[in-house]
Amino acid sequence: MPDTVAPNLVAAVSEARHWQRLMEMGAIGGFTDADGNEGVNRACLTELDRQARRLLISWAGQAGLAVTIDALGNLFLRHEGTVPGLAPVVTGSHMDSQPQGGRFDGIWGVLAAFEAVQALRDAGVSTRRPIEVVAWTNEEGGRYAPGCMGSMAYAGYAPPTTWDAVTDKDGIRFGDALREHLAAEADLTRRPLGVVEGSAPFAYVEAHIEQGPRLEAEGLDIGVVTGIQGSRWFLVEISGKSDHAGTTPLGLRQDAVQDMLRAITALNALMRDPTDVLRFTVAHIEVEPNTSNSVASKARFTIDFRHPDNAVLQARGNAIAGVIQSALATCTATVTERFHAIPTDFAPLVPDAVEAAARAQGLRAIRMPSGAFHDAQFIHPLCPTGMIFVPCRAGISHHPAEYAEPAALAAGTRVLAQVLADLANREEAI
Repeated sequence: MPDTVAPNLVAAVSEARHWQRLMEMGAIGGFTDADGNEGVNRACLTELDRQARRLLISWAGQAGLAVTIDALGNLFLRHEGTVPGLAPVVTGSHMDSQPQGGRFDGIWGVLAAFEAVQALRDAGVSTRRPIEVVAWTNEEGGRYAPGCMGSMAYAGYAPPTTWDAVTDKDGIRFGDALREHLAAEADLTRRPLGVVEGSAPFAYVEAHIEQGPRLEAEGLDIGVVTGIQGSRWFLVEISGKSDHAGTTPLGLRQDAVQDMLRAITALNALMRDPTDVLRFTVAHIEVEPNTSNSVASKARFTIDFRHPDNAVLQARGNAIAGVIQSALATCTATVTERFHAIPTDFAPLVPDAVEAAARAQGLRAIRMPSGAFHDAQFIHPLCPTGMIFVPCRAGISHHPAEYAEPAALAAGTRVLAQVLADLANREEAI
C-alpha cells in the first residue's frame, strides 16, 4: 500500500467521543480498588455483559449499522460495502474482563473498531467490501475456561457444544449460561455460526493495548504485531488422604500439598530457560479440606505455559504429566490439558497495511510478537490476520491499574481506520 492517508478520515476519528465511550463501558462492572485504581469486573454471559452489549448495540443503531449474533453469542455490527457479495473485513475484540481487570483490555479493540467505522461513514469514505465489527464471546476465560470460546467456535477449531458442561465457580454450566444469554437477546437477528458456503472474511484486524512495557519504554506509538506465541493450559489434581495434623506421623501421611510442592519444584526445573523467553505460571491453587489442622487430601493447581517456538511448546508441554508423576512421593495425580494453541505467524497482508498506515500518519512503529493470546490466533487460519498494539502504562494489564492514554488510543484507532479503508477497498489479498 502506498504511504498515503485520507485526511478527512483521520480527522473524523474523535478522541473525545472515543474516550467517553470507553469510560461509559468502564462504568459497567466498574469498581475502585484500595489504591484508587478504577477497574472492571464484567464476566462473560452475565447481566453486566448484557448491559455492555446493549449499550454498544444502541450506538450501532444510531450509527446505522446492522446487528446480528450467532449461536455462541458473538456480536456483529455490519457496515455495508458498495459491491454486493464481497467477503467482509472483520475487526474487533472482546468485551468481557478478568475478575479484577482493567478498563481497556479487549473492550478498546471493540470500541476502536466501532469508532473507526463511524469515522469512515462520517468522512464519506465508501468501501467496496463490508466491514463487520465483532465482539467475541468469552475471550478471557475468567468465568469459563478456556478463553476464546467464541472465536474458536466461529473458526471451526472446536464444535460449538464443546464447552457446554464447563462450570464456573458457582457450578453454573456454560451451556446453561449461554442459553439464558441467547434468550435475553432473542430480539436480535441470528446469523449462522462461523464460515458458511465460502463466507470466510477477506481479512481480520484486532486492535489491543500491548499488555507489556516495550512500546512505552521505547517511546513508540504503534506495535505492528507479527504473530502470537503458543499457549498450553493444564489443570493438575493431586489426590492424597486427609488426616489429623497433630496426631498422624509424617511418614504415614499422603499429603497432597507436600506432593504439590514437589511437583511444582520439578516443573520449575523442566521449564528453566536462561534466555527468559519461556513463560511458565502456576497461579490458581485449591486445597481440600483447606483447614489449618488437617492434612490436605486434594490439591489442584493450574499451569499456563507459553513459548513462541512450537518445538519447545510441544516438547516441554508433553513432558509435564510425566514430570509431575515422577515427583510425587505418596499421592496420585491427574493432569488435564484444557487449552492448546500453537504459535501463530501472521501473513504479510495485514501487518504490512498496519505499518504503512502508521508510517503515513507519522507515527513511530515497530514489528513485534504478542506474548498474550487473542482471538486473532484462531481467526488466522481463515484469512489474513493481524493486530495493532498501542502502549499501556508500565505494561500493566489484567489489573485495575491498567491504563492507556486517550491520545495513544486515538492514534491506534486512526491507524485502524486507515487499514480498514485500505483492506475493504482491495479486490484481492495481494
